[in-house]
Amino acid sequence: MTTHLIIATRESRLALWQAEHVQARLAKELGIAATLFGMTTRGDQILDRTLSKIGGKGLFVKELETALAEGRAHIAVHSLKDVPMELPDGFTLAAVLEREDPRDAFVSNLHASLADLPEGAVVGSSSLRRVTQLLSRRPDLRVEPLRGNLDTRLRKLDEGGYDAIVLAAAGLKRLGLASRVRGVFEIDQMLPCAGQGALGIEIRADDAALSAALTRLTHMPTLLACEAERAVSRALGGSCSLPLAAHAHWEGATLCLDAAIGHAEIHASPLLRASVTADVGDVTAAQSLGQQAATCLRELGASSYLPG
Repeated sequence: MTTHLIIATRESRLALWQAEHVQARLAKELGIAATLFGMTTRGDQILDRTLSKIGGKGLFVKELETALAEGRAHIAVHSLKDVPMELPDGFTLAAVLEREDPRDAFVSNLHASLADLPEGAVVGSSSLRRVTQLLSRRPDLRVEPLRGNLDTRLRKLDEGGYDAIVLAAAGLKRLGLASRVRGVFEIDQMLPCAGQGALGIEIRADDAALSAALTRLTHMPTLLACEAERAVSRALGGSCSLPLAAHAHWEGATLCLDAAIGHAEIHASPLLRASVTADVGDVTAAQSLGQQAATCLRELGASSYLPG
């Protein structure tokens, strides 16, 4: 294994923070030096269409994976929520770091909460998961697309394009922008997407020595929770075109998994929700719990919500 790693990262301020965080942990905990290799992905370049219409969140990781495959970088750091449920052949997640706040944040310059928004207020979000859950609580709202990195979204709010926007709380906290949060949606108010708040480190699958080293950075409770969440999406064919949410939390040795799915086109359709629990001690058990949650959603009628 090389003694100096190159970290492929997107060039947004949040992505660079995440890469620098991993860089610091590599140095402190593993004694490994690393250099950042900034890249612009197609997901960053195409801002006039929703992700579900241009290829999904995988557009944020494809160029980074190419850098890994070509040997221009050794590892790639991702927000785990942006990592496709099925990685391409030849790649693997070598580590999942401890999760930050997984909740969604309500951000507004004029209103204190979702309940305080006037009828017909404009809320910015391009996430189908957020759109369906927002409209299930406030069907009177106008939810308009909002793309771009975190700073771009905040700027669009400040310019008056929206009455409020919804962002991941983790990103705001990591960039020292917690003061912009007017409130957070509790888990039972808006269920997060799989992996939200966690960071994943991707490498080439054939680099066994690097994989063994990076495993020491993994936070096992976060890894198992995220494996359960991602298994729900995998079982239902989840992508950006499917408003699917999944979040797991621990109660002692028991992993409690909540999942929900909405209809991507008929927003008046009811949200289908399932909750399952099990004592989980390894990845196989975590994935089994996620598959169980997916089965429960299908029994509630989720199959009719899935693309044909």
